Amino acid sequence: MTVTLGGSVGLLDRSLAYTCARLSEVREDLLARPTPCAGWQLADLLAHMEDALDAFTEAAGGVVGVRAGRGAAGPVPALRAKAMGLRDAWVRPSPGDVVIEASTGRRDLHTPLLVATAALEIAVHGWDVGRATGTADPMPGPLARELLPLAHALIGPADRGVRFAAARPVATDATDTERLLAFVGRAQPGRPA
Repeated sequence: MTVTLGGSVGLLDRSLAYTCARLSEVREDLLARPTPCAGWQLADLLAHMEDALDAFTEAAGGVVGVRAGRGAAGPVPALRAKAMGLRDAWVRPSPGDVVIEASTGRRDLHTPLLVATAALEIAVHGWDVGRATGTADPMPGPLARELLPLAHALIGPADRGVRFAAARPVATDATDTERLLAFVGRAQPGRPA
């Protein structure tokens, strides 16, 4: 699989547009609702998304410092603004590969793959937000079609049960969106769990 920075940024832009529309549906009275992520409420998911947006935006500068999450998410309009800030950070000229600094050492990440990873995470969590708010518009098929091979390349057996639930079976007539969501362990409404 070959990914380019321009192609990854375009994919990120489409993922952000989808997810920002889902974020516009969040209301204060929905924050305690469960999400498709086992044991997570919408407020937890929003806090995780905010941390991820901060890290992916920081990566546009060339280095990401790994640190513990900060807790509760800020207001949803601020979260949407961070999402747009992420897009803006990656359309500027960027450094070479991104370095992740953690207590275990430094790792270089191939920048286009990092941006594509951000697109995958953002789109899937956008779908999660939609499910939690009860307004789950389906992920656009073309977006899911582009994200599916990335998911297969990025998610391995060691990620199951830690970062992702087990992959779910899909019907032979499943759409690309259903295939993507099943692969990342999400149950589909109207489909067997």
